[in-house]
Amino acid sequence: MSKTDEIDNQEPISKTKRKAAMQELQDLGEELISLNKVRLAQLNLPELLLDAVKEAQRITSNGAIARQRQYIGRLMREIDTAPIADQLARWKGSHQEENAHFHRMEKLRERLLADDSALSDYLREHPEADSQQLRTLIRNARKEADAGKPPKSSRELFRLLREQGE
Repeated sequence: MSKTDEIDNQEPISKTKRKAAMQELQDLGEELISLNKVRLAQLNLPELLLDAVKEAQRITSNGAIARQRQYIGRLMREIDTAPIADQLARWKGSHQEENAHFHRMEKLRERLLADDSALSDYLREHPEADSQQLRTLIRNARKEADAGKPPKSSRELFRLLREQGE
């Protein structure tokens, strides 16, 4: 059920609440405008709305983009916006999960480079890991850091950890 359906099905609603509901639709429209072509295609938007969003992405004039956002909000009154909002929320959540996983791998790499006991802990938890390759990468990364060289081995260590599913 769209925001306007909720508004229409209720008894008289204040102008403030009506404006707030319309602003929510415009905000959702702004999120759509910020998406890339692939994500937009995945949403299966009605053709008229999709065209309006693509047009908004091309507009550079501040006044014109404001009018286009209002137009997108108006178009969204006619559709059920819940699936769109749900999908956007899932994408945000998965992006945050990916970032958190990336940060965990970075911290693990830093621990491995800083502390020798971290490697033995890691190998205890991951017996399938190639201990020889890990030791070599850690040793080389430490040498590169001490010599002020580019962190080639450190990057390779990160790639290895990512491949091992850490």
